[in-house]
Amino acid sequence: MKKQLVTLFLLVTFFSNANVKMPLLFSDGMVLQRNKSIPVWGWANANEKIEVHFNKQTKTIAAGKDGKWMVKLDAEKAGGPFELIIKGKNKIVIANVLVGEVWICSGQSNMEFQMYKTMNSKAEIEDSNYPMIRHFGVAQDLSGSPKEDLKAGKWAVCNKENVKDFTAVGYFFAKKLYAELKIPIGIINTSWGGTCVETWTSRDAFEKNDEFKGMIAGVPQVDMGSVFEIYKKSLLDNIKTVQGFEVTDANEKEYKAADFNDAKWPEIKVPSLWENQQIGNIDGIVWMRKTIVLSAEQAKKEAVLHMAKIDDEDTTYVNGVQVGTNTIWETSRIYKIPAGVLKEGKNVIAVRITDYSGGGGIYGDPNDLKIDFKDSNVSLQGLWKFNVIKVKIEISPNSYPSLLYNAMINPLIPYAFKGVLWYQGEANVWRAKQYKKAFPLMINDWRTKWNQGSFPFYFVQLSSFNEFNGNSKVGSRWAELREAQSETLKLPNTGMAVTTDIGNAKDIHPTNKQDVGLRLEAIALNNDYGKKRVHSGPTYKSQQIKGNQIILTFDNIGGGLSTSDSTDNVKGFEIAGSDKVFHSAKAIIKGNKIIVSSEKVPNPVAVHYGWADDDTEINLFNKEKFPASPFRTDNWEMITVNEKYQVSK
Repeated sequence: MKKQLVTLFLLVTFFSNANVKMPLLFSDGMVLQRNKSIPVWGWANANEKIEVHFNKQTKTIAAGKDGKWMVKLDAEKAGGPFELIIKGKNKIVIANVLVGEVWICSGQSNMEFQMYKTMNSKAEIEDSNYPMIRHFGVAQDLSGSPKEDLKAGKWAVCNKENVKDFTAVGYFFAKKLYAELKIPIGIINTSWGGTCVETWTSRDAFEKNDEFKGMIAGVPQVDMGSVFEIYKKSLLDNIKTVQGFEVTDANEKEYKAADFNDAKWPEIKVPSLWENQQIGNIDGIVWMRKTIVLSAEQAKKEAVLHMAKIDDEDTTYVNGVQVGTNTIWETSRIYKIPAGVLKEGKNVIAVRITDYSGGGGIYGDPNDLKIDFKDSNVSLQGLWKFNVIKVKIEISPNSYPSLLYNAMINPLIPYAFKGVLWYQGEANVWRAKQYKKAFPLMINDWRTKWNQGSFPFYFVQLSSFNEFNGNSKVGSRWAELREAQSETLKLPNTGMAVTTDIGNAKDIHPTNKQDVGLRLEAIALNNDYGKKRVHSGPTYKSQQIKGNQIILTFDNIGGGLSTSDSTDNVKGFEIAGSDKVFHSAKAIIKGNKIIVSSEKVPNPVAVHYGWADDDTEINLFNKEKFPASPFRTDNWEMITVNEKYQVSK
């Protein structure tokens, strides 16, 4: 009884002293959505009378017993600046408020990608004095349950000082939209690199979905402290299972030596980030070793070690001798091997890799992983031995489902906005088939939670990146993920920007974000702002088999089918018979159709276009210069068919 009275006293004291408090979104420089009712909400004392004043409007309401309150302002036309005034026991004045178009920008690293990293960044930053464009940066945060407010965040006016940290895709979209509409534009950037779609989806959505309800039933509803302990145990147990021994750095000093016996160490594919392999999503320290055999002649030659790229830091040894170190994750590792270090017979390259966050390991172009002897080289790609010696025990956004929805999406609801721009999928390529269900689930989840109808949801199809050397012969996870994105267009009011022609097969973060933003803006202008024009490239419609040829028809051809080099040589097509073996095909444009054939396939049944991790060479466009989306005409099982989202227990 005494404890209950003390608790009651503390609650009464809290509420009697509580001031009206607003979500962080409601702050100086904000942009409100035009032409629809505007929710304004916050917290106060229980039953406290609240007045909200904006432009010529006044709304009043009493806070609920829990102190929460919300009013809806009538729709406003574009304009400003205004003041938004909230009165209770205290008074809050939010200054420099604009009314215009608000777009939420979300996803992983290519949406997070800041302006200062883009191509021509200096010139772009110089030309960024657009005070009618505002950017709200949502602070990265995790939560085991839905939060009411953000960890941090603020509105920034677009100028040379602020723009460098804006989402580049969002900025280029906003800049072009402003040029067309000449009204205020607000972008809310809630993104986190390396994150999978499942962390952006609510628990409620999983519980109601047949594909995921079994998974979510095994995920406890606990606070982050409990989540941490569960995650710590599952992470260490998993690594022990994978490598067959405990995580320890006890014998680390021996690992650089050529004569160290690494026979019991497991193997991993290189180059490829370890998040995509059995090591999984860890940060910490991992030793990797590769043994090669050299001739006496090779051992005498001048040699340079090329280690592609290493995320984040490395110290690299050859036969126990340190040959180089680097701390910049995006930098190519090129180390000269001192004379006398190489020897005839077995030689060992040992690398101590420290990963602080995000992806980890040796990655990049396989051709950049070698020992170069000027007149010849020895490839180092393939299987390497590894040993995880230290793990940074820290919850990541991908440790459990819904962590980012809870902390970085739920606090934004029910803020009024026009639509969503989404750039994500790289972290889901291993489960590409299931993405066909997971991605639409997230979109519908957000639409349900906001209760603003089927608002526009426009996304970027994955660009080229040669992560696994995938193609039609061995399978391509990246091609499968692109297909899943294309199929998501079945949802109403969605659109997709194809970027196969503006990527970089050697860099998962292509720096041309200008064209990405412009292509998203072209979709929005056509769909939402009454500026009807061609806004996307050709999409596969149907096939007709005619003898040894397959004739393809397309939607969205605009002014007609074309190629990027204005020739009749259409690249990127493959054709297969009933044996399911694909061969490079001749493809020609005839009457806005594509005729595909190969002498090696007399009885064709299926076509692939751009079916590879790296589809840089494909060149089918419409005459408005929008690229065709990669596709296949068969429904044969792909390599990710059995990969499912799982949570470590």
